[in-house]
Amino acid sequence: MTRQQHDLIVIGAGPGGYVAAIRAAQLGLNVGCIEKEAALGGTCLRIGCIPSKALLESSELYHEAQESLAAHGVRCRGVELDLAAMQSRKDKIVGGLAKGVEALLKQRKITRYQGQARFESAGRLAVEGKKPVQLEAKHIIIATGSKPRGLQGVEFDDEYIGTSTEALAYDKVPGHLVVIGAGAIGLELGSVWRRLGAKVTVLEYLDRILPEMDGETAGQAAKIFAKQGIELRLSTRVTAARARKQGAVVEAEGQEPLRCDRVLVAVGRVPNTDGLALDAAGVEIDKSGRIVVSDHFQTNIEGVYAIGDVIRGPMLAHKAEDEGIACVERIVTGYGHVNYDAIPNVVYTQPEIASVGRTAEQLDEQGIAYRKGIFSFRGNARARVLAYAEGQVKILADAKTDRILGVHIIGPRAGDLIAEAAAAIEFGATSEDIARTSHAHPTLAEAMKEAALAVDKRALHG
Repeated sequence: MTRQQHDLIVIGAGPGGYVAAIRAAQLGLNVGCIEKEAALGGTCLRIGCIPSKALLESSELYHEAQESLAAHGVRCRGVELDLAAMQSRKDKIVGGLAKGVEALLKQRKITRYQGQARFESAGRLAVEGKKPVQLEAKHIIIATGSKPRGLQGVEFDDEYIGTSTEALAYDKVPGHLVVIGAGAIGLELGSVWRRLGAKVTVLEYLDRILPEMDGETAGQAAKIFAKQGIELRLSTRVTAARARKQGAVVEAEGQEPLRCDRVLVAVGRVPNTDGLALDAAGVEIDKSGRIVVSDHFQTNIEGVYAIGDVIRGPMLAHKAEDEGIACVERIVTGYGHVNYDAIPNVVYTQPEIASVGRTAEQLDEQGIAYRKGIFSFRGNARARVLAYAEGQVKILADAKTDRILGVHIIGPRAGDLIAEAAAAIEFGATSEDIARTSHAHPTLAEAMKEAALAVDKRALHG
C-alpha cells in the first residue's frame, strides 16, 4: 500500500467536502479529497437536490401544458409524457455537473482518491478501493453527509418500497404512490409524480406537514397541496409496509391496509459515518449518531473536524458549504464563522416554500416579543401576470429593535426571494430597512417590501 501526505484531507466530495477542499487549496494548502463514489458531488448532486429539481421543473412544464397554458391563450392538444426523455434530461444535468466538480478539483490541483476512507489513527487514513493508499495529514475534515432513515416495520425491496433514490428513477408513473413522511423530500417527489398522473397519498405521523417550517405557512401549503390532488393523512402512524406481487401494502394504526403500486419512505435522514472506523481515531458521536463538534467544527480529537449532515443542525447543502468554508478558514487564518440564523430553507413544490430565521412558534417559546407583517401575492402585479398569485410573504421583526428575526414565504419563486431576507438577517437589517429600499416594479420582490411595510401597518397594496 502506497503512502501519501497532505496538509488537509477531506473525506467526502459532496457540497461541504468539495467546497472545503477548494477553499483550502485557495489558501495554499496541499489538499487530498476522498470520495467512494465514481461521480463527485455527493448525495445532493447525484441522487438528491439536483435530480429532484430537474424532475420538478419538467413535471411542472408538463402540468402547465395540460392545465394552465390555456389561460394564457396557448392551447395545447395531444400533450404526451415521454418519461424516458425526462429521466434522460435529468441524468445529463447530473452528469454534467459532476464532471464540473471534477474539473474544479483538477484546476486547484486537489488530489482525488476513490474508495472507502477508514481511520487507522487520528491523523492517518486508509483508502480501500481500486488503488489502496494510506494517507496522513495534520488536518482531516469529515464531510460524509447523510443517508435515508429507515422505519420500523417497513421492508425495503428497492422496487416497490424504496427511498428517494428509487423514486427519482421510476421507469413508469405509478398508478398509486404512497409517501411516508410529509417533509420536503416526500412533498417534492410526491408533487412530481402527482403532476405526471399518479394518485398520491401522503402519510404523516405528526398533525401537520413540514415540521421545521412556520406553522401558518405550512398550513397554507397543506390546503394548496390538497387542491392539487395530493391526499394528506396527518396524525397517521405507519406500522408496516411490505412488497406484494406488482405492488405493496401499507398498514397504519387505526386504518384499513392501503394497497398501492409504489411506496416512498421519506421520514428523514441520518448521519452517514458507515465504514469510517471513528473509534480508531477516538472521535465522539452522540446518541443520534452525529459527530460531536465544538463551535469551530473541531471534534474531541485535535486535528479532526466534521461539517455538514454528520453534525448537528439542518441537513442542507448550503449549510454544509458554509461550514466547510468556515472550518478551513479557521484552520488557516484562525477565524471562521457561520450565522445559523441566516441559513435559508426551501421546499421546491409549486408554489415554493422558503424560510429563514426563526418561526413564530420559536419566538413564542423563547418569550421574544415581535411584530408581524404579511402581504399576499394576490396584491402583487407580477404574480398576477405569472398566474401564480397563491401565497404570501410573512416578516417577523423584534418588537423593540425592529430587527428582522424571521421571514417565511409561500408563493412563486420563493426560493429566490428568500435570499434578500437571508442577507437582511445576516447584516442585522430592520423591517424599516427593507421598506425603505427601492424594489423594481413589477417584480415579485415587491411583496417583500410590502410585507416589511405591513410590519408597521402601512402596506400600500394590501
